[in-house]
Amino acid sequence: MSEIQEQISILQEFLDLKYHDLILEAIKTGKKAISINFIDLIKFDHELAEQVLNDPENLLKSFEIAIQQFEATSQIILKVRLTNIPKSQHIKIRDIRSENINKLMCVEGIVRQASDVRPQVIEARFECPACGNTIRIPQLDSKFREPSRCSCGRRGRFKLIEKTLVDSQRLVVEESPEALEGGEQPKRLSIFLREDLVEPVMEKKTTPGAKIQVMGVCKEVPITAKDGGQSTRFDLMVEANNIEPIEETYEDIIISKEDERKIKQLSKDPNVYQKFINSIAPSIFGHEDIKGALVLQLMGGVRKERPDGTNTKGDIHVLLVGDPGAAKSSLLMCMAKAAPKSRYVAGRGASAAGITASVVKDEFLRGWALEAGAIVLANGGFLFLDEMDKMSVEDTSALHEALAQQTITISKANIQATLRARTTVLAAANPKFGRFDPYQTVANQ
Repeated sequence: MSEIQEQISILQEFLDLKYHDLILEAIKTGKKAISINFIDLIKFDHELAEQVLNDPENLLKSFEIAIQQFEATSQIILKVRLTNIPKSQHIKIRDIRSENINKLMCVEGIVRQASDVRPQVIEARFECPACGNTIRIPQLDSKFREPSRCSCGRRGRFKLIEKTLVDSQRLVVEESPEALEGGEQPKRLSIFLREDLVEPVMEKKTTPGAKIQVMGVCKEVPITAKDGGQSTRFDLMVEANNIEPIEETYEDIIISKEDERKIKQLSKDPNVYQKFINSIAPSIFGHEDIKGALVLQLMGGVRKERPDGTNTKGDIHVLLVGDPGAAKSSLLMCMAKAAPKSRYVAGRGASAAGITASVVKDEFLRGWALEAGAIVLANGGFLFLDEMDKMSVEDTSALHEALAQQTITISKANIQATLRARTTVLAAANPKFGRFDPYQTVANQ
């Protein structure tokens, strides 16, 4: 017990030194959590930082108690969210093993599914009908627990007085395709979010298709065997402590003073357009007109809303048609690196469901769930579609609605949904017979 007291007093000292103003600010603005930089903790006491990594649950509890010791915060419970976890704790989803259970770790990937936000009981209070005694039972498992007996000796039915609920949500995160080697399948992991992590502001960052980094504690989940008993095998999940988006839309990109100065300097340059053209795939010679078109596509147009409610899209779609070996794919690859949010899809490896959206069976929620495809995942960014001539007519016709209306409408199983797809598409294709025919129109070829 004295060890825990000592921990709390050290943490209080740390918070008082580094985060006093931040805590007061959080109370004033009504926030429910504060972010603590792990590097500050390492500088302050490296042994304590080590303990946070090895026994995160107890130390995060101690953190909350330490915050409550502040005079202003005695009535308010502030959660602690950790940022800047050391690189040693960054683990690929495929590399999680049993020794990582109950340790703090950081995984990253793309959100594939997100369940609805639903309340979950974390504590229930019961009353004993015989003596009127109040019994508190924390609800830690998936099953609702009731007290088995009272101190007065009564067993059996107790009256439920009140229960404490928090919001919870489940995400399925899949490894990013860039991290895969050879013919590996991307692995998936369930992430559970609670309390302030499911607030509407955060929920925008965890929509399917977002690339996120999750700091949390790895837990094991019991699997029910076919005969109703408990299996000896367990499933893995992560209880999230903090979530940070990796891939940002244009609005989320933070520009420093130095960047701002350079941008303003560039805007005064009369040759700025030519500079942009020269910086797109500089290793590919020529193609000045095409590179110019790609620069204009990167910048995009302005989305206009007419007085009668119709919209005019602001995205420019481009199709590159040319002989094999004319550096179309290289240009696409270069653009994929330049765009802040992009997806790359190639010919035969793409189907209509993979590009637009598909309806899959969800084991967890016992129903059907939507899985977003490439064009929806790249909403607000770019979709690069290579070898479009290798795709079947049915698959390319699935793109029509996305290119014109910038939405994807799905009516399958019991799901009717309209997904946003404000995506700019850059496609590349070879002519029909492998060579460009100057005497025929592009559409025929």
